[in-house]
Amino acid sequence: MLVEMKVCGLCGTDIEKIHGQYTAAQPVIGHEAVGVVREVDDDVGGFRVGDRVFPHHHVPCHECHFCRAGSETMCEMYRKSNLDPGGFSELIRVPEWNLRKGGVLKIREGVSFEEASFIEPAACCIRALNRCRASRGETALVVGAGPVGLTHVQLLALRGVEVFVSDVIPTRLSYARKTRGAEVLDARSDVVHERIREATGGRGADVAIVASGNIRAVTQALKSVRKGGRVCLFGVPARGSKLEYDVSDIFNSEISIISSYAATDAETAAALQLMVDGDLKLSPLITHRFHLDEFSSAVLAAVTGEAMKVIVTP
Repeated sequence: MLVEMKVCGLCGTDIEKIHGQYTAAQPVIGHEAVGVVREVDDDVGGFRVGDRVFPHHHVPCHECHFCRAGSETMCEMYRKSNLDPGGFSELIRVPEWNLRKGGVLKIREGVSFEEASFIEPAACCIRALNRCRASRGETALVVGAGPVGLTHVQLLALRGVEVFVSDVIPTRLSYARKTRGAEVLDARSDVVHERIREATGGRGADVAIVASGNIRAVTQALKSVRKGGRVCLFGVPARGSKLEYDVSDIFNSEISIISSYAATDAETAAALQLMVDGDLKLSPLITHRFHLDEFSSAVLAAVTGEAMKVIVTP
């Protein structure tokens, strides 16, 4: 399939790939792309020229031991598959593997291209919340109020979870305050774990989502969860990051540390459905829009922290 790109979101992992810090998969940049089908093989059913689509960059085999065990993103083929040459291009080649393994979704009516560019990151958040079993009636702390952090906030609120979100960047704190469903903590002045315990009768949060690659965010999460709580590592730490923490406290408090990497076709379909239903509204997070020939400016806006969410169009 050949897809004409209409919108591609710029992700933190793209920045890490550019800087050579991301080693989990191939250094192909641009995985939040959506567009229009321009060519498709005749023997590929269900798609035709003109369809609005989201092509997922990684697609598992659904057959190996990892896939059968529910660890699809650990599948060897998952990380080998990708878009060519990547989402930040006028035309994107979608391999046969991605098509035949369910890696392409039709974008439903009522969902704009800008909104649909959030399918992939929202799907990653859905997988993380499923892995750490965030459920109604619980209390959660989201560490990091960037685009994925605030996506977690919306998803947790939809699940009936009481949500706190923390950050140190003023612009992100400002956006967090505009997001329904969460109490915002300024980690520059608030002692986050103390505030969380005050709000929960001394217990601590049931679950903490680390939506930041900063290693200090992990420490904040560990300090904030209750005995028997769960910490989900979602943000990608820089290569070589080391955590200094008393492991005996993790053991004595029976804290579970759960990492979550990427998403599958099941979560991308769930993310799209939430957008179709109007339950998940993420396009207000977009603060900066650039054309492909302004890509270096897009990266700079993301790196300097002046932007919340950056998108690129042809």
